Amino acid sequence: MNIILLPQNTSSTAIIDDKTSVMHLKQVLKVTLGDTVKVGIKNGHLGTAVVSNIHDSSIELSQIHCTIAPPAKLPLTVILAIPRPKVLRRLFLDMTAMGAQHIILVNSYRSEKSYWQTPFLTQLDNYIHEGLQQACDTVSPTVSLKKRLKPFVEDELPALIAGKQAILAHPYANEQFTQVWDNALPHVLVIGAEGGWIDYEVELFKTAGCQVAHIGNRILRTENAVSVLCGHALLTSQ
Repeated sequence: MNIILLPQNTSSTAIIDDKTSVMHLKQVLKVTLGDTVKVGIKNGHLGTAVVSNIHDSSIELSQIHCTIAPPAKLPLTVILAIPRPKVLRRLFLDMTAMGAQHIILVNSYRSEKSYWQTPFLTQLDNYIHEGLQQACDTVSPTVSLKKRLKPFVEDELPALIAGKQAILAHPYANEQFTQVWDNALPHVLVIGAEGGWIDYEVELFKTAGCQVAHIGNRILRTENAVSVLCGHALLTSQ
């Protein structure tokens, strides 16, 4: 946690009462009265605040001064087959921290139907909040849930990828990811669940206009593939 993210309507003072932030301020930063901490205002600017009161379960901040613009989002959309519920937190935290602009969760043949009923899906805003605090950012990515893959790919994807380079990560592709990557274009990355996409799904995405490429001769877990692919987008955007 590298900033404390404050609500959008924050003015000159704020009360921090969520358990995670209070623990971080007390146990990690070990703040005392008068200390200055880094903050950001949701959908606004970054800056500093002064610790004005410390209570058992809350901390009061004053002299909030935010004038620094947050980092620009990457021109990146991630289309991700809904993964195992237990990795949702890490995936959304990492995609947010690396600057993805849009995140779209889709169904896939290898995704369990029960994944769509997991209570972890109701916590996505919290995971994004963590990612923003990690990256010193204040602007959340947009998130969409698409439970029916075929209608999404056929009816929505062509317009979504217009003017962009869309790459589907597939371990059995002929072309290598870094060889097809075009730095001049915004990107759409299509990443499967554990086990990847089945052949029918690969052809569906190809017909809609996606290129297919691999990232090496090792088959990675979803969270590792997301880190590699989004990390490449981050590095090449500099």
